[in-house]
Amino acid sequence: MSEKKKRTVILGLVFLFFLVLAYIENTSFFVYIQDSFTNPPIAIVLVFIHNVLAISLIILAMSFYVEIVLTLMPKRKIEYVVLQNPEIFAVVFTAMILLISILRASTLVRGQVEVNTLALVILLSLPNGLVEGYGMFQAIKKTLKKKLEVRDLALIYSIFFVAAVIEVGFVQALLWISAK
Repeated sequence: MSEKKKRTVILGLVFLFFLVLAYIENTSFFVYIQDSFTNPPIAIVLVFIHNVLAISLIILAMSFYVEIVLTLMPKRKIEYVVLQNPEIFAVVFTAMILLISILRASTLVRGQVEVNTLALVILLSLPNGLVEGYGMFQAIKKTLKKKLEVRDLALIYSIFFVAAVIEVGFVQALLWISAK
């Protein structure tokens, strides 16, 4: 087996390992996050760590995808569609993830998605979604282009820190409004 194929297999195994860890983290995150909002600095740290883990997993998955395409796929045009159009794929993938996140967030209150409150949830999620969406778009695009550098990663993580502050700020504002 060539070095590139070994690297791809190892990257895939690392991705699977971190996918399992992310599942465990995600499950515990949604159990404990509601209690942490009583202390905003802790909530910001927890939301930021959760977002960093999520975007890091996406970067790892996209890196694995790039390696599979470049080392294991035939050299036909159809296999390279995503790599040749990273911006389009990044927009579609980001929109899909944001929609799933909004639906997941809307289930936190009553345990299910309620269509009559979904528009309000989307409206309230818009500022945070735009910030997170931009960070996710940049991470995916740069990873698919194989141009992700440490300074890009620092910028992407700082975008997710801003998103964590916005998210916790909105929750605190909603808690304050609902208490009155």
